[in-house]
Amino acid sequence: MMKSVVCSEPGSLLIQDVARPVDKPGQVIVKIKRIGICGTDIHAFGGNQPFFQYPRVLGHELSGEIESVGEGVQLSPGQDVYIVPYMSCGNCIACHRGKTNCCTDIQVLGVHVDGGMCEYLQVPEQYVITTKGMDLDQLAVVECLAIGAHAVRRAKLAAGSTVLVVGAGPIGMGIMQFAKEAGAKVFVMDMNQERLAFCKEKLGADQIIQVGPQAREQIATLTDGDFIDTVFDATGNPKAMEAGFQLVAHGGSYVLVSVVKADISFSDPEFHKREMTLLGSRNATREDFEHVVNCLDKGSVKANVMITHRGKLLDLPKLLPSWCKAESGVIKAVVEV
Repeated sequence: MMKSVVCSEPGSLLIQDVARPVDKPGQVIVKIKRIGICGTDIHAFGGNQPFFQYPRVLGHELSGEIESVGEGVQLSPGQDVYIVPYMSCGNCIACHRGKTNCCTDIQVLGVHVDGGMCEYLQVPEQYVITTKGMDLDQLAVVECLAIGAHAVRRAKLAAGSTVLVVGAGPIGMGIMQFAKEAGAKVFVMDMNQERLAFCKEKLGADQIIQVGPQAREQIATLTDGDFIDTVFDATGNPKAMEAGFQLVAHGGSYVLVSVVKADISFSDPEFHKREMTLLGSRNATREDFEHVVNCLDKGSVKANVMITHRGKLLDLPKLLPSWCKAESGVIKAVVEV
């Protein structure tokens, strides 16, 4: 048997004893060591996550050590790994086009199927990735950063262009770092002044802007009235997502990284007069994960600096509700198993 933490319904986490997985051909059993807490987990706990049913074992930002392998697997026990949590069908139109991140039958760990808030997790070999020279904390944050890497790759940023990241949570911080890595001048906007200061002092944001009535005018002043070449929304807030349309330059792009349980509306004349490009960005691909690891290895992107809080697996029923509160000051919380 092993311990697992299940979200039985919104607002409720329970510790349960479940059967430990046994070896199967083509499968790998990973002893989970680190679990990054993501906005997806927080929204699921709060009852605001699309594509979700209860009860569910949360957790998709995962690193650990290979415990055992099934027949035909080339990996070896004892290797440190991270897990790609997006399991795709391989047969649909998206998969055939290499867009496994938006597979028509995608199974995301911790969302569509049970995730990694447990002691041992079994996944197919192709989703278990070994990486040398990186600690378990870094490996646990790779997935979070891959969301930002994918969004930036979708946007095809030009060096020297202006970028605005709206929402200075972990996903926004990832977008910011990969936009900087691509050579863009990056503005970050958020309600939280402490988060903004962190982005400037620790992650190198070029400009920080606090949400408020003056924000649009401030952006206009900073860009000589041109506004922003590429705006990324990472707020998870429908009103903020709608407001972002007004911040895009003529001929610019708007990338919606957030996903919300709401309809989003915008002014069609404003959209058309800009000839704006509107993009959705979902999950990430193997290519994005590899780019994250390369950037972490060369130091152009930072992971560990984002980790502000830690806890133990069996303390999660008490810890997660407190981490959900804005006053907790959490940027990235990591669970040690």
